[in-house]
Order: sequence, then structure tokens, then C-alpha cells
Amino acid sequence: QVQVVESGGGLVQAGGSLRLSCTASGSIVSISAMGWYRQAPGKQRELVAIISSGGSTNYADSVKGRVTISRDTKNTVYLQMNSLKPEDTAVYYCKVDAALRRYWGQGTQVTVSS
Repeated sequence: QVQVVESGGGLVQAGGSLRLSCTASGSIVSISAMGWYRQAPGKQRELVAIISSGGSTNYADSVKGRVTISRDTKNTVYLQMNSLKPEDTAVYYCKVDAALRRYWGQGTQVTVSS
């Protein structure tokens, strides 16, 4: 089985920073990409940032310049979020692409107060 666990969410004031972490464990073979998505109440889940096994990154326009995705081991990814805005409030999910399968974490809540 594969487990994807996120951490690092919380409540922060506008302009503040948070760092989210995601670790994948279990029977994982050859991770091709890891990414962060978010879902605000009443809205669809959307891509925030993604990083490939080769280190290529892609960001949503709404977070470019404020968010950085990185990996420090094969199975751990981080999302550094700066200059947070109230509209960044959402549940943030980690997704792992491996061996043509997708694995999702349970999500971590990020709340930005104005």
C-alpha cells in the first residue's frame, strides 16, 4: 500500500508564510511527479505547483512569485508559501504520480486571515 501524508497547514495572517510537507511511503516504484493542489469551499480542486522527477516545476499563475515547490529526497516534497492572501485559504492536497497511478493525501487546511 501507498501512504501520502501532508503536514504544515494552519492559520496565518495575510502576508505571512507557511511551509507544507508531503511524504510518500509504502510500495512506491518510480515516482514521476509530485504536486500540490488545493480546494476552497465551493470550488473545484486546482493545481498549485508540481515538480517532476527531473526537477522541472510548474506553477499556477495565481501563486507564481509567492510559492516554491521543492524535493529533498525521492519521496518528500515541500511547498513554501510566502505573502499569503486570504484567497489562498483552502485544503491543500499532495498528489504523487507513480507507475501510471495517482495517490492523494488526506489534505491539510490552510487558512489566511485578513
